[in-house]
Amino acid sequence: MSEVMQNLKVLIYSDDSAVRSSVKIALGVRPSLEFGKLEILECATQPAVLANVDPGTFDLLILDGEATPSGGMGLCRQLKDEIYNCPPVLVLVGRADDRWLATWSRADAVVAHPIDPRALVNAALPLLKSRNSVTK
Repeated sequence: MSEVMQNLKVLIYSDDSAVRSSVKIALGVRPSLEFGKLEILECATQPAVLANVDPGTFDLLILDGEATPSGGMGLCRQLKDEIYNCPPVLVLVGRADDRWLATWSRADAVVAHPIDPRALVNAALPLLKSRNSVTK
C-alpha cells in the first residue's frame, strides 16, 4: 500500500463567502486517498491573497473570476507574472462561455458557476497531482 502524502494547502479567493463555502464543501476534507487532508485558507480580498501567496506556500489557488472589485482572472495573471513557480490556479468563471477569458489569465483549469462539486474536484485533482509530483 502506498504512503499517504502530506496535507495539501489550498487558497480560496472570493469576495462572496457563499462561493468560498461552496468550494470548501465541494472539495471536502480529503478529495482523494492519494493526499492527506486539505488545509484551506480563505481570502476575501486581493491584498489578502497577495500577502499570503509565496512560492511553495500553497499547492493550489482557487480564484473567483466574478469577485469584486478585483476579479480572479486579473489576479491569476498577476500571480503568474510575479511569482516564480506559481502554484497551479483554478479560476471560477461566471458562465461556461467565459472559459476563453481564462486563457488570457493563464489559468491552469476553469470551472463555471454554479459550482458543480464533481467538476471542481475533477479539475482540481490533476493540478494537485502535478504540483505534488514536481515539488515533493
